[in-house]
Amino acid sequence: MSDLLLSGKRAVVTGAASGIGRASAKLFAAQGAKVIVCDVAEKGLAETVDAIRSAGGTARGIVASVSDEVAVKGLVDASVQAFGGLDVFYANAGVSGGLVPLLDLEADAFRALLEVNLIGPFLAIKHAASYMKDHGGGSIICTASVAGIRSGAGSPHYSASKAGVISLVQTSAYQLTGTGIRVNAICPGLIETGMTQPLFDYARQTGKEKKIGQLNPLRRGGVPEEIANVAAFLASDRASYVNGQAWAVDGGLTASLPIVPGKMA
Repeated sequence: MSDLLLSGKRAVVTGAASGIGRASAKLFAAQGAKVIVCDVAEKGLAETVDAIRSAGGTARGIVASVSDEVAVKGLVDASVQAFGGLDVFYANAGVSGGLVPLLDLEADAFRALLEVNLIGPFLAIKHAASYMKDHGGGSIICTASVAGIRSGAGSPHYSASKAGVISLVQTSAYQLTGTGIRVNAICPGLIETGMTQPLFDYARQTGKEKKIGQLNPLRRGGVPEEIANVAAFLASDRASYVNGQAWAVDGGLTASLPIVPGKMA
């Protein structure tokens, strides 16, 4: 028997052209899964596929938007056609929308962000579950954020979208009672990805790198591979009793109310 965490699994990973999605797709493949990877960024997606195949893994890339229902169903169908089924769907794709203050935020910008960050996960759950419920269950994972847990980690529309993902995951877990489908969310803290790169670059250029992640007990930012490790566990049978949860992977940031370390008053 293979000791690979995801041996024999068939998976879809969205937002896989870079960052958390790329790291997760590579790890899934390295752990034995056959992977459909999706993104709107064709070049980055091709690089992800090449990296997986070069390492001996199995991957197929599909350029598509996660806000397009036909395209999302197509990802499920592609896994079934190419690999014979679907066991894992990681709805990771998302956009930041920029740091726009509440009173300057346009309704159209709010709606556009929700299309990717919240409608995308909804479509993933809907269509992955429609297949999985008749084929022995499976694991659906969504990327939320610490910004969806508490205020202060993102713009109003981004934070609201990620809070929506957490609620969607919890509700879906119960809607899918008895199907053998697990639905969970990962809530990353400050992770160095394309979305946050300007912040990391600015800190390094100005000699303020030590301030990155200064508010969490580990006193550092994270890397995509640290989120990928959690995603791989949730995708695996080792997480068979984990359902309807939103796991913060944030160095401990959300474990406390704001304090000044070493002072209790």
